[in-house]
Amino acid sequence: MISPALRDALVRWLDQRRALDGAAEATIEAYRADVLGFLAFMQGHHGESQGLAAVARITVADMRAWMAHERGRGLAARSLARALSAVKGFYRWLAEREGFEPTAVLAARAPKSPPRLPRPLAEDAASEMLTRVGLQAAEPWIAARDTAVVTLLYGCGLRISEALGLTGAALPLGRALVIRGKGGKERMVPVLPAAREAVESYVAICPYPIERDAPLFRGARGGALSPRLVQKAMEQARMQLGLPASATPHALRHSFATHLLGAGGDLRAIQELLGHASLSTTQGYTGVDAARLMEVYEKAHPRG
Repeated sequence: MISPALRDALVRWLDQRRALDGAAEATIEAYRADVLGFLAFMQGHHGESQGLAAVARITVADMRAWMAHERGRGLAARSLARALSAVKGFYRWLAEREGFEPTAVLAARAPKSPPRLPRPLAEDAASEMLTRVGLQAAEPWIAARDTAVVTLLYGCGLRISEALGLTGAALPLGRALVIRGKGGKERMVPVLPAAREAVESYVAICPYPIERDAPLFRGARGGALSPRLVQKAMEQARMQLGLPASATPHALRHSFATHLLGAGGDLRAIQELLGHASLSTTQGYTGVDAARLMEVYEKAHPRG
């Protein structure tokens, strides 16, 4: 049983989160459930009602026991991290008002979540996506624009911000394109004929003048094209094709890397094309396992 004083404190903390943070009601309810679940565990763990004094005595061992219990009942690492964050937030707030030391709770660390591996599209699905995006817009120039953008994402491995950051100065596209990526780092990427042709088709019918210092890809009113419009075009296309929600603009970049590696591309070269500082990041993009890495390494460094 939770004491009235502790329950009242939880209500006041949630009210503050709602007022100061502008938290949505669903978030508030998640906070409430997480903290109440934590307090219910502590009650059973200690065999006593949870009041302000009992909460102030929670130890590092108590925190470990709670987290082990949550994992034991099947709670995913990310869900436990969320619950721990809510508990810490409440505990920090309560400690400030009641004057006790919160270190035992605040020092607890959630288990590391396994990395979310990207989900590249199959080659036929990627091809269908490029075609379908071009069939959705009512105006031909917008259809050509959307096709050009997604073709650059898949055909050159560009980030959506990099594709939409291109200006008229990039024209006419040659066999390679210099891209300024994260941290201002420049890299050169090859431009496939399909990507070059898609951009040329868009430029030929775009109703706005393509100026050297202006965005290459324009919105319906002539301003810079919003990434959200590209995302929306792909959302519509993936629903029509029956593809999963993971079929996003960024998934086309993953697909570029994965399909290039599958065709025999060198992992180091793909790293350069993507603009990754670390080879491990490229490995994550392509889903390369240790055996595949060793195969690439052996080809690059054959033993004499």
